Amino acid sequence: MINTIIAEDNKYIQKHFADLIASDERFHLTDIVADAFEAEKLCYKGIDLVLMDVLTFHRHSGLTAGRRIKEKWPKTKVIIMTSLIDPDILAKAKAGCADSLWYKDHSNKELLEVIERTLAGERVFPDCSPVIEMENMFSDEISPAQLEILRCYIRGMTYAEIGEKFGITNDGVRYHIREMVKKGGFKNKEELIATAIDSKLIVTTLKDE
Repeated sequence: MINTIIAEDNKYIQKHFADLIASDERFHLTDIVADAFEAEKLCYKGIDLVLMDVLTFHRHSGLTAGRRIKEKWPKTKVIIMTSLIDPDILAKAKAGCADSLWYKDHSNKELLEVIERTLAGERVFPDCSPVIEMENMFSDEISPAQLEILRCYIRGMTYAEIGEKFGITNDGVRYHIREMVKKGGFKNKEELIATAIDSKLIVTTLKDE
């Protein structure tokens, strides 16, 4: 039996994944928890597979829990399941926080394929995060550097702090933000920020502890 934990804070989605796992006699559903850090604590039970949301109860990060699980129990497979399209999430998952990643808007059949391939020893990741429409542009029209500048601004860093981090002037920071506003057809930077957050293109609320 494949001992499995589901870490997901949405009750409806919990049930959906639980029913999916229960329909396959190869799996034993050991626990369902709302908090990724709780899933981490339960892995001492000899867990083979953890299906992990990214943003869980108390805003605890499934990525951080996944990294710690991989460090403590290397044989436990961690699959990140998320609707967050922030490219930083995919990058961190690939960098050691998970064995595989699956986007929730994809089919159950695809999830089962990802699970099977992961249990067989593969690392299964999409080449890039999903592309979304943002007013007059698509999200992939924002360069990685511009996205990181916007992320830092949303986190509360000043133009001077951002400029120092990226080796550009204050005016350079302003230029990149104005370019995103202009390219997307937004009225102002506040509208750009609201769209980036609402669309889950940038996520800054995950807690590591």
